[in-house]
Amino acid sequence: MCKEWLLPVIFIAGLVSCPVWSQDCPVWSSTQARAEMIALHDRLDGWNHAYRTGGQSPVDDAVYDQASKRFLRWRNCFPEQAPPLFAHLADATGNVRSPVAQTGLAKLSDGPALAAWMQVRENKDLWVQPKADGVAVTLLYIDGQLSEATSRGDGLHGSDWTVKAQGIDAIPKHLPHAPTRVVLQGEIYWRVPGHVQASDGGISARSAVAGAMARDTLDVVTAAHIGLFVWDWPSGPADMPARLAGLQAMGLADSVTYIHTVSSIDDVQRWREQWYRHAMPFAADGTVVRQGHRPPASTWQPAPPAWAVAWKYPAAQALAEVRAVTFTVGRSGRITPVLELEPVELDDHRVQRVSVGSVARWKALDIRPGDQVEIALAGLTIPRLQSVVWRTQLRAEVAVPDQQTHDPLSCWHVATGCGDQFRARLVWLGGKQGLKLNGMGADTWQALIDAGLIHDLLDWMNLTSAQLARVPNLGQARAAALAQTFADARNRPFSDWLHALGMPPTGDMPLPDWTTLSTRSGSDWQAVGAGQAKSERLATFFAHPDLRAQAERLHAINVQGF
Repeated sequence: MCKEWLLPVIFIAGLVSCPVWSQDCPVWSSTQARAEMIALHDRLDGWNHAYRTGGQSPVDDAVYDQASKRFLRWRNCFPEQAPPLFAHLADATGNVRSPVAQTGLAKLSDGPALAAWMQVRENKDLWVQPKADGVAVTLLYIDGQLSEATSRGDGLHGSDWTVKAQGIDAIPKHLPHAPTRVVLQGEIYWRVPGHVQASDGGISARSAVAGAMARDTLDVVTAAHIGLFVWDWPSGPADMPARLAGLQAMGLADSVTYIHTVSSIDDVQRWREQWYRHAMPFAADGTVVRQGHRPPASTWQPAPPAWAVAWKYPAAQALAEVRAVTFTVGRSGRITPVLELEPVELDDHRVQRVSVGSVARWKALDIRPGDQVEIALAGLTIPRLQSVVWRTQLRAEVAVPDQQTHDPLSCWHVATGCGDQFRARLVWLGGKQGLKLNGMGADTWQALIDAGLIHDLLDWMNLTSAQLARVPNLGQARAAALAQTFADARNRPFSDWLHALGMPPTGDMPLPDWTTLSTRSGSDWQAVGAGQAKSERLATFFAHPDLRAQAERLHAINVQGF
């Protein structure tokens, strides 16, 4: 699997050689390919500049990573049109050779994949640790004294972070009880005491420390926010227990705390859940499982090794491409833009659609097919549009419903442009706030409409079980049950019918009968306790000709109150 790099500003350089097999190439002309790649190149470059100069995170780390991979995929698809990589980024071309290669990690997709990896190793001599979400560093100690600190860079060469490391209290300047030459590899992270990954997410902790280390100088206040998690001692003893004992003796007890032996996937799951759902001093984006014994450090290469893998946590945010922009119309006539997305995984959810909220917001964001947007889960269940990450250079036209033709009293019948609102009226009518028609959801109402059985809001009341049974996939038993449900609706209380028809809220005001209510003026409603705005809405509602037609129909079949 492709190497995983953790430092945002060098992500692109680190992945340039990774093959792209999982997704097809976009269907673009050469001109469009060039324009799209330049636009994304410039956006990534701007994010990198924000990291370097101010430690700012314009987007979530996960979205940055996905955008970087997207850029590389496009470069592989259209090499002749591709702009140059970010050669000016110092950390991508650092000239300090690391004493031991930074290997990176292959990422496994799920628990079964990890279980298979462990089984190949007979579930023996395996250890688990959290995957701290920071930036990798290699530390060299000579005679116990910190001699050199190197960024990951390209795995073999990186930037010299020695001066900055001297100013970070979390990085030991002296190791007691240390051999003559000690090489440590670990993660410098942004301190977030009490951080719970499941609820807090990544909070751009990686970009915070990456930005700090990318700046020319590191001030005392920023340095105090940086911690160190040593996850390996490449030059240490051959077996893990001896390495852990050595780390403990050298004063690196915190790192030892987070490394545990495991003998089954269940063991890994327990630690994974522990670190995901309980307080930690740093953000973690997954777990790492590694073999205790591994090849000598002198043989390591800047490529994912066979003896360690990562199992990442579910993404809290995702980058998604917009396939189409559609619009739904609710019962009240409100028009809601909806983005149809290339499917993405968030937590355990497959997200294919997300609401923009309002036409005004959609117009302000100017989202078109081909745009890339950031999606998150609100309350861990509902997809939410976070931002537009970048826009496609080919701006497609999008047809927007006429807002002037939809209002709270429009679409009482099947008519052109009324499909969504009419169906929404039926759903409201049969829902818990209305007549409580069991078994009647949006899909079933649409099936009756498609079968030509419903043209007007109350056509369902006259349907027989024989008619209903002819609706595809409804069946005799369910048709009979629905026919009985429809017949019973005639006996629902008058107030239920008014709510089902969409009457504006009246609070505790009495609702005597249709004749009384339908003849009230706005001032009459104020006289019985309604405010001015509510009075106007109620008077308009009861005077509307489409509503009066429904009331006449209910009166004709002796529904109580009409």
